[in-house]
Amino acid sequence: MYTPAQFAKRINVSVKTIQKWDRLGILPAKRTITNRRYYTDDDLAAALRLPRVPKDRRTVAYCRVSRQAQKPDLAHQKRMLEQYCHHQHIHVDEWITEIGGGMNFRRKHFLRLVDQILAGEVEQVVLAHQDRLARFAYSLLVHLCQTHQCKLVVMNTENGSPEQELVQDLITITHCFSSRVYGLRNYRKALDKALKNDQSAQDQVKPNA
Repeated sequence: MYTPAQFAKRINVSVKTIQKWDRLGILPAKRTITNRRYYTDDDLAAALRLPRVPKDRRTVAYCRVSRQAQKPDLAHQKRMLEQYCHHQHIHVDEWITEIGGGMNFRRKHFLRLVDQILAGEVEQVVLAHQDRLARFAYSLLVHLCQTHQCKLVVMNTENGSPEQELVQDLITITHCFSSRVYGLRNYRKALDKALKNDQSAQDQVKPNA
């Protein structure tokens, strides 16, 4: 049987960490008749397979625009978020600015941020608006953050009317698919050119009749 202090020392985390695990139900402590916490060897085996919670968890501010032409908007977004964090007494450890579509879940910095959240390194993420993180599946990202003890702080929580949000979503989808169609057309042109060049090369090497 281990006291909380002994148990924390054995698994190399702080007492506060195992207290948090107890509150969240990640690794509930057992209780004596006098309601004191204690742990067993079975708890020790389970804890050694749990991910460690870093001592210094960070606050990350994330800013995004969709296109290069919106770079001035990106700078403005960051300035507004800096003012918000200052007034809310939020100390930001890292600022992430990114250019990429909100429906693109392969964004380099976005994926790095998600990896950091999953690793338990991020305490909170600050956004100008929830769609800066993702245009769709935001509720899934909220769930991901909640299950990894990461708080999402959104500066602008005001939503437009259902009609405005629907129009914006349709514009986003249309832009996404039109970009894919444009890329497909370029691919087809390059393929046609390569086939013509290949055919020309074959014609040149044919023996004269």
